[in-house]
Amino acid sequence: MTPPLSLLTDPPKQSIPDSQETQITRARASLRQVLNRYSALFRLAKNRPGVTVREPLRQDMERLSTTLSKLENRVIRIAVFGLVSRGKSAVLNALIGQNVLPTGPLNGVTRTPQVVSWSPSGKGAVTSPSTSLSPLSSGASPLQVELIDTPGLDEIDGQARAQMAEDVARQSDLILFVVAGDITRTEYQALCNLRQSQKPLLLVFNKIDLYPEQTRQMIYENLQRLAARSRGSEPLQNLLSADEIVLVAADPAPLQVRVEQSDGRVFYEWETPPVQIEALKQKILEIIQREGKTLLALNALVQSREAESRLASEILELRQPEAEALIWRYARYKAIAIALNPIAFFDLVGGAFSDLAMIRALADLYGLPITRHEAGKIWKTILLSSGSLLLSELGSGIVLGIGKSAAAGLDSSTSFSAYAGIALFQGAIAGYGAYTVGRAAQVYLEQGCSWGPQGASTIIQDILSRLDSNTIIYRLRQELSQELGLPGM
Repeated sequence: MTPPLSLLTDPPKQSIPDSQETQITRARASLRQVLNRYSALFRLAKNRPGVTVREPLRQDMERLSTTLSKLENRVIRIAVFGLVSRGKSAVLNALIGQNVLPTGPLNGVTRTPQVVSWSPSGKGAVTSPSTSLSPLSSGASPLQVELIDTPGLDEIDGQARAQMAEDVARQSDLILFVVAGDITRTEYQALCNLRQSQKPLLLVFNKIDLYPEQTRQMIYENLQRLAARSRGSEPLQNLLSADEIVLVAADPAPLQVRVEQSDGRVFYEWETPPVQIEALKQKILEIIQREGKTLLALNALVQSREAESRLASEILELRQPEAEALIWRYARYKAIAIALNPIAFFDLVGGAFSDLAMIRALADLYGLPITRHEAGKIWKTILLSSGSLLLSELGSGIVLGIGKSAAAGLDSSTSFSAYAGIALFQGAIAGYGAYTVGRAAQVYLEQGCSWGPQGASTIIQDILSRLDSNTIIYRLRQELSQELGLPGM
């Protein structure tokens, strides 16, 4: 859906700190607005016997409530994905500095998503693992971090795991994809699938102690080869760059070392090399400090936009009988008024005002955002989308209106018959035109509901227009722009 023309201009640049704080505030207001509409929808359905709100919309409302709480508590969620035995839990334990998450030599130690809080300062402030993704504890720090550990993507129950990955990715602000050794086609496909969530992504190459010859460039070139062999795959540059590959050794394998004592005796003992996790920690901290609030705001707004689209569709369906009656009522009034009016100019002006009044009445009926100022913008959009029909109505209105005015000036039964015939014909065209405008307005209100002053699409566009090319989110700019129907950025 093409946004209103007045929303296509880039807003003025702001300083990054002020802009990010404003983004959080606007995202909160947008979510509250959508949640209020959901509440109104539930009240409407409750007052109608036999009408119930579909379960997906209830789930939408719960997710948005959780997302709003996440925004208010400034919680950034980082989810870790990968195949089995790649050391996902070990990576998180190394980041935290404590063995909070279970690890082991057997596949599938992690059976369900688990959430732990992380204090990047290294003070070890960690909560107990939780299997729920919803509860959020409040805190005084400006930005909190939660790490989500997930089961291996190639374990049993493939469909259930795919749904789990989609749900976790949707709630996350940053994704870590853990690999170890040569990247397989299965891993590459999983990487492509995760990128469809349109979240920033870091590729974490674990167990670098076992593969010391590996470099970021070598890993990137391996991905390029996989991309070339994967037909229909997403272009590699849309997945990640070499700068978004991090090498770690989260749980280095013990090494047998030779120890020679001063008396000449020799024995062997096992020694565990130091953990190599600092590069990943610094990369995450850099992202959080530079664009953490933007990540939070964008994630919340994308969820809000998706939910608002489904909400608007449900509202239109529930209100369809009243909307249909309202459109026909305006169509009849417009047809009668234009048929009885003898002056062509007033036909055009009065018809336009009638259509704008109908659009406003529909917006009030649905409870979807539109101000008087925006009514004019919607009218322009409707003219562009159904211009041929409306222009024919206006053209015929001028011709017939002039003929009707001329006939009204004559004083005979013939002129009266001519006047009546022209008036009825013109009234029918005007009524049909009003009905068409009403139907077009319904489509616009459904698809353009997120373009209001606090609409998610409006705020997303503002954020995208301010992105620094050095940020990890910048790669998502073109994708989100295309999804929103924005001009190329």
